[in-house]
Order: sequence, then C-alpha cells, then structure tokens
Amino acid sequence: MGFSYGTHAQGSIGYYPWSGLLSFGTNPQKAIWLDTRVQTNSLFSSLSVDLLPLINLKRGEVAQWYLGGGLRVNPLYRIADPKAKLLTVDGYSINFGVRAAPFAQNRQIQVALEVNPYVKDDFASGVLKSHFGVVYVFRKREKEFNEQN
Repeated sequence: MGFSYGTHAQGSIGYYPWSGLLSFGTNPQKAIWLDTRVQTNSLFSSLSVDLLPLINLKRGEVAQWYLGGGLRVNPLYRIADPKAKLLTVDGYSINFGVRAAPFAQNRQIQVALEVNPYVKDDFASGVLKSHFGVVYVFRKREKEFNEQN
C-alpha cells in the first residue's frame, strides 16, 4: 500500500500596497469564489469593504484569470454621520484580473494584477482602478491511499 498527497486550497490572504488594500478570499481554486477587501490607509469612519464574487475564466498551474462584479460598502460611516443608513453603499465595480504563481517550488505565493472600472452609488462619477499585489493561498493536505498490486 502506498501513500500520495494532494493539495487543495482553503482560502487566501493578500496585500495590494499601492492601493492600500488587505484581501481575504475563499477558495480561489473553485469555479466561483468570494474576495473581500478592506482599506488600510483611510480614516476609521471612511473604511470601506469591497465584496467581490468572482468567476474563474481559466485556471492553469501558473495563471488564473477571473472576472466578477463588486459592491463597496461602508459599515462604519455612521461614526461620521449619525443620520446615515446602517450600511452605506459607496459604489459598484467590475473586476478583471489574473493571479500568477511564478515560483515553481511554491505555487501558494501569487502575484495579482487587476483592472476594475468603479462607479459611485449614484452613477454620477467613476474611475478606472488598477491593483497590483501579493497573495498567499492557504492549502490543506489530503491523504489518499493507493493500493499497489
């Protein structure tokens, strides 16, 4: 009897230094996954959270291409404005990106590059954003038993 080990992603954490975003994601190896991003360079009452359901378009050993929509909410805006809604929607986005795993010895370390058009909640203004960051994908080991004859 022999043993072999497979790896399966559980979730991910990332940092986009030029955008000031900290990212927490569900299993990015699944066809549909969720990424949440929190601003790290803002006033406490202006901290927004991006909720991004994403769909993998193409996955390979080295690169993963994805597309999805996004909703930016601000759960702490009531600190600055007591008359504000309990959960304030700041805007909407469309996200298109790639995660590349350049190190063959450790595919858990990935580089993320993303472009996303973003519009305010009233659709009066918008901006084309780009994000560049580093992501670490957490994996669990699954033991499989193989019978050898």
